[in-house]
Amino acid sequence: MSEGERPSVEALLEEARLAATMPSPAERLRLRTAAGLSRTQVAQACAVGRQTVANWEAGTSDPAPPARLKYLQLLEGLARIHPAPAQTPTVPGPAAPAAPAAPAIPAVPVAPTPPTPPVPAAPVAAEARSAFGPDGLVVQGETAPCLRCGAPTPYKATDGRSLHPGGFCPVPAAPGHPAAEPTTSPAAAAAQSAQRHHAQRRARSAARAQADTEQLIVRAVRTELDKARGDADAAIAALVKRAIPDVMALFDETRANARYDYTAYPALPDILHKPRKGDPDLIWEARPSWRHPDYRRHPDGDLHVTALDVNAAYLSAMKTWLPIGKLEHSTDGTHDRKRAGVHLITPPAWDHRELPNPLGDRDEPGPLWVTESTLRLLLRLAGPKYRLLDEPPVIHESWTSGATENFLDALRVLLAGARSAAIESGDEVTEAYVKAMYAKFVSTLGESVHNREIERPDWMHIVRSQAFANLWNRAYKAHQAGLTVISVMGTDELHVAGDWRTVFPEGRGLSEMKIKADRDGDPVQYTVVMPDGAR
Repeated sequence: MSEGERPSVEALLEEARLAATMPSPAERLRLRTAAGLSRTQVAQACAVGRQTVANWEAGTSDPAPPARLKYLQLLEGLARIHPAPAQTPTVPGPAAPAAPAAPAIPAVPVAPTPPTPPVPAAPVAAEARSAFGPDGLVVQGETAPCLRCGAPTPYKATDGRSLHPGGFCPVPAAPGHPAAEPTTSPAAAAAQSAQRHHAQRRARSAARAQADTEQLIVRAVRTELDKARGDADAAIAALVKRAIPDVMALFDETRANARYDYTAYPALPDILHKPRKGDPDLIWEARPSWRHPDYRRHPDGDLHVTALDVNAAYLSAMKTWLPIGKLEHSTDGTHDRKRAGVHLITPPAWDHRELPNPLGDRDEPGPLWVTESTLRLLLRLAGPKYRLLDEPPVIHESWTSGATENFLDALRVLLAGARSAAIESGDEVTEAYVKAMYAKFVSTLGESVHNREIERPDWMHIVRSQAFANLWNRAYKAHQAGLTVISVMGTDELHVAGDWRTVFPEGRGLSEMKIKADRDGDPVQYTVVMPDGAR
């Protein structure tokens, strides 16, 4: 029904009929996940936002016209395809201790002869095959003896009789003879069978979801190339323009079966909000433009420097500790490795001229707010492995919650795989599309007008500072290997003097480094000298 069109009487009656049997929020969630649908898909079908669907499933709001009829129709259709699991009825016991009831399958006398190997099951008629429902799964029903082996099974054949799927009977039976009584009760056997079925279904669903999600990238590239009639530059421009909604759809797909809903925004402290539009908040990300104080550029210098570029720095930095709940305030001055957030610290002095300060170029002394990534880097540098800081930073207060290092990992792995495949095949269009997705995803996690799907400035700061922490680790590795670290720029540029290929593998992979090129495509290389009087 188009906007502004008056509903008919039939449509109102249909909506009223469906609304009378509106499923509970939990059942709405079950139906969507059982069908393998994402919230984005449901939102598009109902012409609402993804957050609206999340609210319907959380029970914080109920569907309202004009989207309610479409949503009700979808739920009704899904309920027919994926009915709720039947409750096991409680069977009352016998009124009196009468004689035992006759077994459903007559016992077979055992002859006093040595045991013989099991004989394969007798062939079953061709028409007695496992039946598959619309979801591609084997049809189940009331538990009954399998027509092939006699063991209890909830699975059905095409004619409605009980049959283990695929001929995988648990106990082979001799031709013409029923199977031996199972060692477990029928109820226990049915429960075990249901558990196996559930595990198999989850494995198939995960594999299918992974393949479907990868195809979203392939289809988007193919669509834009078709629209641009093969013009790669035009296709890239179109893909970059749609990168934010596309990457959020991918993120939604990777979170389909996750327990934590990232759209349930917790209240954030004032330090994470911008005081005014265009102003930064109070979090220090430590992205420096550091240069070794003992060297300066000179065309006749005797020390040759190469600028190296970190590949996909933000993509690698998505592997980091993120808070996944409401940030809670504490002033006890301790750090819990199972929690993450932002911290007000007084950093110790940095006395190493040959290495960049892990806090970057900061002019103002005194306390500052840093992210989880920066704090963990400082704590490592004060620990027994590095001993680069005389003491750990002083923590004055913190805003933290329970955390995980793997929250963005499924999305990271998906994009990294698509990037590697594009590079290997020389597909510049897909490579540019993937780069735009992960770069824009990180840059719009905070308060951004370009991404209304998510608002977590703490995550944005943590991922960005993790990228610099990764870069600092590479600078330290180069220094330990005997190279001279000349400069560190932002989160992905490292200038070193010496044979860097003995330290870093060259290439475009996430663990590799490449020579940075200037605007003309020439490698960035220069020479430096040590001024007179420099230490």
